[in-house]
Amino acid sequence: MKRYKEPGFQERIGAAARARTGALEQLRAKPPVDEAAAAARLASRLAKEAAKREKRQHALLAAKAVKHAKAQDAAAAAARQKPVLTEAERKAARDARYLARKKRTSS
Repeated sequence: MKRYKEPGFQERIGAAARARTGALEQLRAKPPVDEAAAAARLASRLAKEAAKREKRQHALLAAKAVKHAKAQDAAAAAARQKPVLTEAERKAARDARYLARKKRTSS
């Protein structure tokens, strides 16, 4: 049974050169690019990207408008529900908070 023989330096250089020439031949055999078709593909792709971007911007603006409207509705509802306290009621609430804080710190 024959043993595996490691390729030498010259053999590796030759194989690399053959691979390089084969790749160049494949590249040269490739048909030339049709400029009109390439331009049409590019224009089509750019139009699709622009439409997608515009759709995304419209969706973001709509979401922002909905969020803003909800925030305004919530603020208006909170303003309607907030009771109007008299001066005496505000003073009594402030005094109660002060006493509660004094109790917590003294204990």
